[in-house]
Amino acid sequence: MGGSGRPPRPPSPSAADPDGTRLVLASASPRRRELLGRLVTDFTVIPSAVEERLEPGPLTEAIARLAEVKARTVAPSAPAAVILAADTMVVIDGEALGKPADPAEAVAMLRRLRGRAHEVMTGLAVIDAQGRAWTATEVSRVVIARCPDALIERYAASGAPLDKAGGYAVQDLDGVLVDAVVGSYTNVIGLPLGSTARLLASAGVRLSVPTSS
Repeated sequence: MGGSGRPPRPPSPSAADPDGTRLVLASASPRRRELLGRLVTDFTVIPSAVEERLEPGPLTEAIARLAEVKARTVAPSAPAAVILAADTMVVIDGEALGKPADPAEAVAMLRRLRGRAHEVMTGLAVIDAQGRAWTATEVSRVVIARCPDALIERYAASGAPLDKAGGYAVQDLDGVLVDAVVGSYTNVIGLPLGSTARLLASAGVRLSVPTSS
C-alpha cells in the first residue's frame, strides 16, 4: 500500500525518556542544547533567569553551587523532571570573567587573555524529582593565540563575543583564536560531555550513546 508521502514527524522535544524520566535543560544556550543532543534524544529547554553571581569561596565550588541554584530555580516549572543546569566561567589570575557587557569590554578581555593560558570552568548540577542533587566542576586549560588587535576588534564588533564568558568561543573564526586546549574540549564550548553523562546517569536518565569529552 502507498503511504501519504509525508516525511515522518520528528519526536517532540518535550517527550519523556523511554524509562519515563523527563529531562529539562535549564539554559538558553544553543551550544549547550546542541551538545546535550549528543547524549539524549529528547529534552525540554526551560532557561533559568538566575543572575550569574558567584558566592565567596573556591571558584570550583562556587560555580557548581551557581549551577545548582539555576537548576533548583527551574525545578518548580517541571516538578516531575530531572533538571540539568550549567554555568561556565573563564578564569585568569584567579579572577572569573563573565560575559562582556559591550564590544569594548570584549576587546579588553581578549587582550588580557591573548598569548596566555587560562582556565575554563563549567559547574554542572543535576536535580531529580525528589530534589536530590549531583554536582561537578570540569576544568580545562586554554591558550589564546597572539591575535593582532585588528582581528580582536573586528571580532568584538561583530557581537559574537557578547554572550560568551571571557568574550570568546573556541569554535569561532574557525578556531584561530585558540592555540591549545588541555582537557575537555566540549567543556570549553560550555557543556563537558563526559561529566554531564555521568551526572545524568546517576539521576536515572537513559543516555543515547556513550561519549567522550
